[in-house]
Amino acid sequence: MSSFTVGETFITKNAALNTPELHIAIFAFLLHFVWELLQLPLFAGFDEVHYFTVILHCTKATAGDIVISLVAFWTASIVARSRYWFLKKQPIAVGVFIAAGLLITVVFEVLATGPLQRWTYSEAMPLLPLTGIGLSPLAQWVVLPLLQIWFVRRQVLGGR
Repeated sequence: MSSFTVGETFITKNAALNTPELHIAIFAFLLHFVWELLQLPLFAGFDEVHYFTVILHCTKATAGDIVISLVAFWTASIVARSRYWFLKKQPIAVGVFIAAGLLITVVFEVLATGPLQRWTYSEAMPLLPLTGIGLSPLAQWVVLPLLQIWFVRRQVLGGR
């Protein structure tokens, strides 16, 4: 087991098991999978679908969310010039993390509900005026990244 210091924070590290990316991916999976399940009624075509199909669909969507989380994390890391930016209060890095996730989500939602016809919203989905983009996927990328950062920070610092 090795250790290192980030600023004034001393971190004990066990090789790949304590990389920020691994924690980002794990908490992205846990948080986004639950969100995907909960927002499913806001999408059309899932009323009479078999349970296994729902789980498969939500797992695929969550895999995409993990990729988005990692890209957003790396973007924030470039801006902050550290992969451990989440250990200190860095509002700019947090803003970049959220903004990158939102931007990617907006592009995917526009393509998926438009030219690619990958999914459609149900009548229950509230839409962002003038864009037709569902509010639930947008809220997902404001709320969950903040929770991810909180969980990842606690995990890397050993529960502190």
